[in-house]
Amino acid sequence: MRRLSLTLLLLMIGLTPAAAAEQPFSAWLADFRARAEAQGIPPATLERAFAGVQPIPRVIELDRRQPEFVLSFWRYLGNAVTEQRVAQGRELLDTHAVLLDQVARTYGVPARFLVAFWGLETNYGATFGSFPVIHALATLAWDGRRRNFFETELLTALRIVAAGDIEPARMEGSWAGAMGHLQFMPTTFWAHARDGDGDARRDIWGSLHDVFASGANYLSSLGWQADETWGREVRLPADFDYALVSIATRPEVVKPLADWTALGVRRADGGPLPQADMRGGLILPAGAEGPAFLVYENYRHILSWNRSILYAVAVGHLADRLIGLPPLSAQPPAGDQRLAVEEVREIQRRLGRLGFDAGEPDGRVGPMTREAIRAFQRSIGVPADAFASPALLQELRRRERG
Repeated sequence: MRRLSLTLLLLMIGLTPAAAAEQPFSAWLADFRARAEAQGIPPATLERAFAGVQPIPRVIELDRRQPEFVLSFWRYLGNAVTEQRVAQGRELLDTHAVLLDQVARTYGVPARFLVAFWGLETNYGATFGSFPVIHALATLAWDGRRRNFFETELLTALRIVAAGDIEPARMEGSWAGAMGHLQFMPTTFWAHARDGDGDARRDIWGSLHDVFASGANYLSSLGWQADETWGREVRLPADFDYALVSIATRPEVVKPLADWTALGVRRADGGPLPQADMRGGLILPAGAEGPAFLVYENYRHILSWNRSILYAVAVGHLADRLIGLPPLSAQPPAGDQRLAVEEVREIQRRLGRLGFDAGEPDGRVGPMTREAIRAFQRSIGVPADAFASPALLQELRRRERG
């Protein structure tokens, strides 16, 4: 059977190569190898790492994949923090208690957070990803959509191989090159991975000593506060001013806990907030009808690992559940509805036509869109939680119909 070219394969699955159409893979690879060798990568490492390398169409397909729906908070949390994951995480906390306590003392990162990251990233090592990292990164670098980023990651992956940390055949990970138990990208590995078991290799695929030391070192380098938690679910008073809710990924409205107390914010069970010299920001990842969270400095450090509000709340909540804290007091609605990306674009277009600039209708609920939603909500006298929801879309449609 005649072998199809990669370009033809991509066209058959509905993709158009970016730089791939401009430069054959072999030409790009020859040029990259020359540059890598000039930057100190030994020829023998290049031979081992690139043996049999070919672009992977599935990697390009995944990189180009566009989401159909916007993730809802409840759907995301329900998938991320399951009772099974909580139970398994508690068992692993107990099984590896000595090692985790040693790492916690060394780096100042409590064990429950390390295990929570582990659970969210790879389900405690069950799902590393099955892509050869060198080949996946080479595919993405050649394709060219984010060439500089992926060439940097690929060059760093080659440095890891040259340093003797891992053989290319064992260097498996996600389609985008995230590796090992904690899904470190190569540049994160190079900067923060540690040899926890003293064998002169940093093995985040096979050594839990190295995994925990590397994760803790990374969080410590970000400024993790060992004596503070990440945040907590809170209860808001009936007359709360929703202008105080942060709408950026990293909270932009930050106040001392005493100030939040004075505004009527309480723990989810109705008890008082801690009397501590701490500052926090308020977030509503499911809008005014969902749970409210007061989040602290460590929440910001979770965002440095993965810049997603849903991910950060899930890590924090899983870490809480691992030490016996209760599920959220807020409950998901009976029919949790998601917005399609096209519906978000419709919200953005309708807001613009009503005089509330939500920016380019791109289907992404970013700060500019949230500000426009908040301004619209204020104009009609409803809680200005800046949350994009099916109910908001229905109200916008009704307003435009007059």
